[in-house]
Amino acid sequence: MRAVAAGVTDVGLQRDHNEDSFAILDDHTLYIVADGMGGHRAGDVASKLATEAIVDFFRATAAEDFTWPFHFDSRLSEEENRLLTGIKIANRQIVERSARSREHHGMGTTVVGCLFSSRKKKMYIGHVGDSRAYRVRDGQIKQMTRDHSLVNDYLLAMPELTEEQRSELPKNVITRALGMQEHVAVDLQADDAQVGDAYVLCSDGLSGMIDDDEILDLVQSSAELSDVCKKLIALANEHGGEDNVTAVVVRIESNGENVGLSDTLAAPGMVAPRVGQASIPDVTADTPPAAVVAPKAEPGRS
Repeated sequence: MRAVAAGVTDVGLQRDHNEDSFAILDDHTLYIVADGMGGHRAGDVASKLATEAIVDFFRATAAEDFTWPFHFDSRLSEEENRLLTGIKIANRQIVERSARSREHHGMGTTVVGCLFSSRKKKMYIGHVGDSRAYRVRDGQIKQMTRDHSLVNDYLLAMPELTEEQRSELPKNVITRALGMQEHVAVDLQADDAQVGDAYVLCSDGLSGMIDDDEILDLVQSSAELSDVCKKLIALANEHGGEDNVTAVVVRIESNGENVGLSDTLAAPGMVAPRVGQASIPDVTADTPPAAVVAPKAEPGRS
């Protein structure tokens, strides 16, 4: 089994700059979507910092003599520890940047990441916030992540809430994000992958504009993953494009299948074009080769 992927990000129709970022790291079968927030374009910085920090950590841990910056949890697999630690490093870097820069004070970002293990035939998923991961399998779609939002937290604590009570809750408040505090809780899961599965990672600019069945239909509409991503973005914009919108689609294939460059927006050693990206101040790290890092817009959430 192997994974192939493509990704697209777009500013949408009602924002003036893009605060979403995504990364595709083919040599580590790692896929990330981040949705930034914060004034003065700080959301751009937070989401880009998150994707680059996780990518840099995965590259660094390819060396056997690397010292891990956080405790290695023996209850978790190596893959889960790597994904968890990468996200924790991203959180720490955002907190530190926010503390030392008035311009970036209070910035944050959601993140959802998938790490595929061909040896274990598993997809490991980690997330913080309301960026989502879906799985499409055998003509059905399943939301793999739970939004860390005020609405969901209320429903978890009080499932008996009436529709009227639910409607009174603010829908754009998230309760967990990178950069909120020094320590972050990351939700982790391991999914048994099958040939033919497709995993969709997206910011809420996509999931808030189109419903799950529409995502399912578009994922099944084309064998070309880049076309699927473009169709998802186009439909979100057709429905109003109220936020920046990002989609990364990962397909699990057998090793015998042939994959052309058209199936990925970034093949190893290539950097995909950024869509709707604004100039990002005070970020000096270069875009790493063999990864796609594409920066979200005026804060559309609390």
